[in-house]
Amino acid sequence: MLRSAAAVATTMSALAATSILGGPSAAEPFSAAPCALHRTTAHHSEGADTWNPAYVRPLGTRDAVLVFLSFPDAVPRTTPAQLTADHFPETGDFYSRASYGRFTLRPHPVNRWLRMPHPSTSYAMKRDWAAADRSAYLRDAFTVADKAVDFSRYDVVYLVADPDAPGVDSDATKVVNLETPVRLDGKDVRRVVTVFEQHPPDRLVLAHETGHVFDLPDLYHRPRDGKGDWDTHVGDWDLMGSQFGLSPDLFAWHKWRLGWLGPRQVACVRGTGPTRLTLEPLEAGPGVTVPGAAGVPAFGLGRGTKLAVVRTGADSALAFEARASAGNDESGCREGVLVYRVRARTESGDGPVRVIDTHPHSAACWENSVYPPLADAPLAAGESFTVPGDGVKVEVEERTASGAWTVSITPGVTG
Repeated sequence: MLRSAAAVATTMSALAATSILGGPSAAEPFSAAPCALHRTTAHHSEGADTWNPAYVRPLGTRDAVLVFLSFPDAVPRTTPAQLTADHFPETGDFYSRASYGRFTLRPHPVNRWLRMPHPSTSYAMKRDWAAADRSAYLRDAFTVADKAVDFSRYDVVYLVADPDAPGVDSDATKVVNLETPVRLDGKDVRRVVTVFEQHPPDRLVLAHETGHVFDLPDLYHRPRDGKGDWDTHVGDWDLMGSQFGLSPDLFAWHKWRLGWLGPRQVACVRGTGPTRLTLEPLEAGPGVTVPGAAGVPAFGLGRGTKLAVVRTGADSALAFEARASAGNDESGCREGVLVYRVRARTESGDGPVRVIDTHPHSAACWENSVYPPLADAPLAAGESFTVPGDGVKVEVEERTASGAWTVSITPGVTG
């Protein structure tokens, strides 16, 4: 264990605001599929050919520690057990369903408050946190936590602040990536989730932040002046866009990147002629059933094709997947075939994924969608659409009795 504040301060001397610089030179080969975009130096690159070993790979069981921090200027009105229940089992269940049981996130709460040395107001917490204030907070948090936690046992670290302390700002919850890892108990801690959520917290906020620990990018659009709509890029589709989305399950592209889809579940569509295939609902898997065309539960789904990809350039592709109102998407607004564009060189937060609006003159679910113009983006049976600028046409022929969609994709002339 790191036994002194001085040691922690030395390790914390280099800190990046939200990202480490680039990717390491030693990438782990992942997919040799011809439609797998190459991973680039963009932060949280959507490249799917290699895995960045600087990030935790969410396969098998990963252990997470929840450290609860109180402050001298407030007496906690909640307990660590209550705050743990705010996020678990919901966060773990989300990832279990999203990964089809291939990944388990196992929480280990430290069931007592650990006192920080300074008042909460002294750390000046806010969304765009000043580097010096953030460094001071992390330095003190690691010093306090190191006396109670064996960090060598954990893959994910959550630092949970007393939500009722006067200086705590719920908008400051985020992942902090360390330019120089902190060495604790013989293990390099490269990133930490700083949790400042109110009690009860925003929906699925911890699942979103945990996605960054697994190298997933922000998919929302942040207006330069902080005003305007944040959800124009992907709308309700994918947790990394909005944790309030009606269909927050991760895109099939992300499930492919994370290792939750096998090679036979990804179809690379090539050539110029039509390719006919069947897309299984993204949500279907162990413990999740999806009604078929006749309303009959579709049992046995989970191993069919879930993603079709057309390369449109050296660093770009179009992705096609079927979405249903089931599993993580049980509150979904529309079902059908979703089309989106992926760019491997686009930075997190700048639109590396953008959903194609196949119904540009309509919207749906105004009462609860985060962005109604994209809530009806999927194509239904009998509909077709040609993607502007790429000349790729998709036709949704029918929905089968098993709950899958039969589609025809014609690449045409791609750029």
